[in-house]
Order: sequence, then structure tokens, then C-alpha cells
Amino acid sequence: MSGISEISVENLVVERGGKRVIHDVSFSVAAGKVTTLLGANGAGKSTTVMAMAGVLPRDGLVRLGSSPLEGFSADRIRRAGLALVLEGHRVLGQLSVEDNILVAALEPSAIARRQGLERAYAIFPELAERRRQSASDLSGGQKQMVAMAQAFVAKPRFMIVDELSLGLAPAVVKRLAEALKIAAAAGIGVLLIEQFANLALDLADEALVLERGRLVFAGASATLKAQPDILHGAYLAT
Repeated sequence: MSGISEISVENLVVERGGKRVIHDVSFSVAAGKVTTLLGANGAGKSTTVMAMAGVLPRDGLVRLGSSPLEGFSADRIRRAGLALVLEGHRVLGQLSVEDNILVAALEPSAIARRQGLERAYAIFPELAERRRQSASDLSGGQKQMVAMAQAFVAKPRFMIVDELSLGLAPAVVKRLAEALKIAAAAGIGVLLIEQFANLALDLADEALVLERGRLVFAGASATLKAQPDILHGAYLAT
């Protein structure tokens, strides 16, 4: 993780269906920190992170350290060090838990792939117990663990996690939050989209707030907690 201190977004613009939905958004995510992106449904949170990860077309710059990611495909961006965990606990249901994780590994060496797998199991021992089980038979929480393990095994410099707690029990959410803390402690920068603002602000070092595709706050999570009117206004915006 050395040498790359942040991923930065400069003047991000995204259009969908001929309509501009993200308006000149700029921010950065620091290595070894958790940053949360908050806002009402439809504010543009998922659109922003999918554009960063190369899943959606965009204008503006995304830089990994000093290196721009312009023209990179989603796969090339992932290989450069940005892993995206999409909302909805997405797994390859026809594969086993272990094969789901291994298919996400980037190293060609079988030894390196196995080491990455064991690191993922160290974070989520629940998955090691189910390594031969079909991913389609897992609970929603277990599927989310697999999706996050797929990101970890890619050895990212930065992770984007879209809707960590969606539809999950509090005990599972706690386990997933612990995994993000482990990631940050290992030097990985985390950008978290989360529906529950209090959970996100307790977990994050920094916070961003989107309102109708525009960034209306960027600063410390503690500062946003002390100014709840900012977040309240963003969630009331339509």
C-alpha cells in the first residue's frame, strides 16, 4: 500500500438517460481511513462510486495517487487497486464459497492465490466453515461476506462498499463493520455507502454528503455529527 496516499475525484460529472445526475463532484479518500458517503435515496451515491470504478461512463478525473485512471476499464481499475463491492450481496450462485473467492484473486501464482484465500478466511472464519457450500445456499449476510472477501483477495489499495447493511441483521452488520476496520488498519482506504447514517458516522473517519448529485459536505465525521442540520437537509431533499 506504500506510495499511494489517496484516491481522488476531480469535477466528476455523470449523465444517465441524457440527464446530468452528478454535478462537478470532487473529493478524496485517504489510505488507511474509512470515509462514508451519505445522502437520500436518489442523491447519486451509487452512481458516483460506479463511475469511479469504471462501471459507468463519466467526465472528470479519478486519480489513484498521482496516476489518472482515464480510459481504464472496470477490470483494469480493479487491477490498479480499486475494488468495488456492489450492493445486493452479489455472488456467483453456481460456484462454491471458495471458488467465488478464488475467481476474484488477481495473482497468477497458485501459492499467492491460496495465501489470499487464507487471509480472507482469517477475516471471515464463517466462510472457511462453508468453503465447499454452494454460494446460492448462503444467507444474505454470508453472501455479503463472500462479496467482501472477493474484494480482500484482490489485495486492493482502496475499497468501495455500496450499502453495507442493506437487509441484514444487526449482528451481521457488526461483523462486516469489523472487517472494514481491519481493512483500514491494514492501510486500505475504504469508501462506504450506508443507509444508516449513525452507523456510518460511528465507523468512519471522514464523511461526504451528496444532495441531488452535488456535494454539500466534506469533512470529519465528528464535525458532521455536530452539525446534524446538514445531513437532515440532505435526507429531506427530493
